[in-house]
Amino acid sequence: MQNTEQRTATVLVEWQGELLGAVGPFTASSPYWAQVGEVGRAASAAAGVPLAVLRLLSVDGGEGGANGAVTYLAVALERPAGGLEPVGADPRDGHPLRLPWASEEGLRAEWAWADGVLAGLGQDRSGPVEQVRSWNLSALSRFPTGSGAAWLKSTPPFAVAEAAAIARVAAADPGLVPPVLASDGRRMLLAEVPGVDCWGVPEDGMLEILDRWSAVQAALAADGPGGLTDRSPAVLAERFPELLERLRPELAADEYAAALDLAGRLPALAAELADCGLPLTMVHGDFHPGNWRFGDGRGTVLDFSDAMWGHPAVDGLRPAPYLSPERWAEVRARWAAGWRALAPGSDPERSLELAAPLMHVHFGLRYQEFLDGIEPSEQPYHAGDPVAEVRRALRKAGLR
Repeated sequence: MQNTEQRTATVLVEWQGELLGAVGPFTASSPYWAQVGEVGRAASAAAGVPLAVLRLLSVDGGEGGANGAVTYLAVALERPAGGLEPVGADPRDGHPLRLPWASEEGLRAEWAWADGVLAGLGQDRSGPVEQVRSWNLSALSRFPTGSGAAWLKSTPPFAVAEAAAIARVAAADPGLVPPVLASDGRRMLLAEVPGVDCWGVPEDGMLEILDRWSAVQAALAADGPGGLTDRSPAVLAERFPELLERLRPELAADEYAAALDLAGRLPALAAELADCGLPLTMVHGDFHPGNWRFGDGRGTVLDFSDAMWGHPAVDGLRPAPYLSPERWAEVRARWAAGWRALAPGSDPERSLELAAPLMHVHFGLRYQEFLDGIEPSEQPYHAGDPVAEVRRALRKAGLR
């Protein structure tokens, strides 16, 4: 198996259902398979006509959704005049779990819906659609208009109805979420949010977002789950044994024994966590700096497709892997201070310690949902993730 330290991309091109040939390989500056914008532009230039990337076909090497030699399928929006390399066997097939944006007909329908919404708003598209990301968890495209860009985000059936989650947050803090121009089931059109993603973690942006998000969670605690999936600690404890049995073939004997021990401890751990005094509430589910944006002096939280009903410590812990130990200590202290003020008499620091194994149980369950909901060619994105989260839960519980 090839093991490159970068992503190279080969793009197979179809036109009106016919596989015409291939372009590439290209070396991409971003290692991440889901980032298709650069690949689409390079493939379009090589083919001499605009292309839209549909889906991943195969990966050789790489891991964690990055690096390796990746093969994509794209649809030509105009018939290429030539210049494509011949391909051997046709790797395309049909699959019942194929997502709408992973086929030509489905992608055209997604874009047509967004164009219709923009026309109704008097904001006709002023240029070509710009693909940004496309994979099994979402498709994100930018639509330029004369009055600013709009963003189409489409999500799979196993994602949360994101516009509804955003509306719940907006009821408590409208400035913390992106403006939704329109929504239709699993797709929505968003106004552009100025600023930069917080991978670089601007200090003022990060700390303000932490404070505001905790305040929103405190405000939403009284609302109940509504349409959110219940991932409260007690429910996680209840569901873990079933996940464990599914993953048993991937676990060594000693790992499985330790995981059974953890399963027996989780109900008491959930009860102890409840005693820390923080309320169950809406949880973002993937609350890391890449899902925060900072600009014009304020922060915005993005990507609510994993929102759930659960314990706020899951969000409190999520930034840790993305920060230096020193920075995490500061963020942890800020988060805890905020919750002590919001829930007098609570013990936020203890809740972070107790919630750590449960957070990884949650991620294990969520990754398994991804795998259960996607077609085989997309499996490399998440293969091995559920069992990896079980192992992390064991380490956090001191059982490995």
